Amino acid sequence: MLLPLLIATLTALLPGGHAALPLVINTWPFKNASAAAWSALRSGGSALDAVEEGCARCQAEQCDGTVGYGGSPDESGETTLDAMIIDGDTMQAGAVGDLRRIKDAIGVARAVMEHTEHTLLVGESASVFAENMGFIAEDLTTNRSVNILSQWLKGNCQPNYRKNVFPDPSRSCGPYKPRAAARPSERARHATARSHDTIGMVALDRDGHAAAATSTNGLAHKVPGRVGDSPIVGAGAYADSSAGGAAATGDGDIMMRFLPSFLAVELMRAGADPSAACEAAISRIRRHYSGFFGAIICANTTGHYDRAPTAQRLPECETTSSQAECRRLCT
Repeated sequence: MLLPLLIATLTALLPGGHAALPLVINTWPFKNASAAAWSALRSGGSALDAVEEGCARCQAEQCDGTVGYGGSPDESGETTLDAMIIDGDTMQAGAVGDLRRIKDAIGVARAVMEHTEHTLLVGESASVFAENMGFIAEDLTTNRSVNILSQWLKGNCQPNYRKNVFPDPSRSCGPYKPRAAARPSERARHATARSHDTIGMVALDRDGHAAAATSTNGLAHKVPGRVGDSPIVGAGAYADSSAGGAAATGDGDIMMRFLPSFLAVELMRAGADPSAACEAAISRIRRHYSGFFGAIICANTTGHYDRAPTAQRLPECETTSSQAECRRLCT
């Protein structure tokens, strides 16, 4: 399946499709998330406020079932959340991974940034921190996530992300034990568009102040405790107001090994335009993993933006704002 990466922007467009500031872009066609971020900017909020509001809207709407509660259950049937937010002015960041019982993952990520000296909290301790900060503990399971688990179990736990174990993970459910092997083998990866619909968002205000954020419920049927690229600064997203911002979506277990968002921003700092920066970041991954599935969006401080999917050029959708009217352009 081709990756239908869509860029949503809320701004006035200049000739040639390049945007002036302010600007909001995000991965995937999550138009309501874009609108929420734009509304925050129009109301006088910061770029940081905008990306938080955008991701929060996606969490509440359970965008494509891959953001927010009730989606992508792990092997045990639990939905856990990852999120990250970064301020391109101060370079402060906050993130959570394997968050349980708390729906507002991006809000907790911002609380980590604003109320601790840390950058990343994970697992049960992150959930306890959230509760202490006033976030409400709720069950993240829904009828949909229960059904996803049930169908997966009926299908002999396929797909899964185990390797070099017995019983054979390509045929059977666990529990699994290590299998002695002279040379560890690699299984075919199960990356698809539907399993990697992380929202990644970049915003720049009228003065070029940048921020970025991500939110996801991770990979369906993941091994419990797995944390992907989304909450890793420089992997899932990155922003620096002196250069721009970037956000990634795709096979997070591979992407986090290359910090593509950080690389793209540094390339823009060195003078690359967003298109070249995005393509270089993705190409670096593809040199090592030819079958890699993913994409990245990039925006510089002048409001120019682009993206690099791993498939052929795909439709790009933009939402523009002119005189308080929004329209959607798809080609």
